[in-house]
Amino acid sequence: MKTTQSELTLRRLARDEEAEFLRAYRATSPGFPAFAHYYDERMPFRRYLEVLAERERGINLPPGHVASTLLFAFVDKRIVGRTSIRHRLTDDLARTGGHIGYAIVPEFRRRGYATTILRMSLQIARELYGIHRVLVTCDDDNVASIRTIEKNGGVLENVIEGPDVARPKRRYWIDNDPLTRPNAPTTVTRANKMA
Repeated sequence: MKTTQSELTLRRLARDEEAEFLRAYRATSPGFPAFAHYYDERMPFRRYLEVLAERERGINLPPGHVASTLLFAFVDKRIVGRTSIRHRLTDDLARTGGHIGYAIVPEFRRRGYATTILRMSLQIARELYGIHRVLVTCDDDNVASIRTIEKNGGVLENVIEGPDVARPKRRYWIDNDPLTRPNAPTTVTRANKMA
């Protein structure tokens, strides 16, 4: 099953979505611990939402971190994935992290959601944060992410290796200007406006 942009919504979590968040977190975090940035199982859910709002505004950032927006991808009431949009890059992020990081809940993989999440993230990065040239990275052996990035216009710049990276990382640049990027959405649609 392939998804269309109108089926998927990228948005912030609501206070009454703790159970769905925990379901997605528990399903994804064993293989991908960074699924829920800044989440600590000891903190109340309400506090986690406050932390995300602070990080988005650049408040109380841990050393080396930048303001970022963490949005969850919903299809109906189910979280199928998430995206993190970093508002700017540090030297470390420019080397291996990039502007956008996305993850898909395991049971929803291979359905086209990653491609749609990245496409919608690119729109948000451009329209809300003015990012017109986007860096997206992935592990060199992650065939699914390679395809996702390339479907969204990613052009491979290089592959980073070294003692500071556990696995070789591919660095892709995406021209995020709708005038020069074919098939780039030109506005944030109603379905993906952040709540």
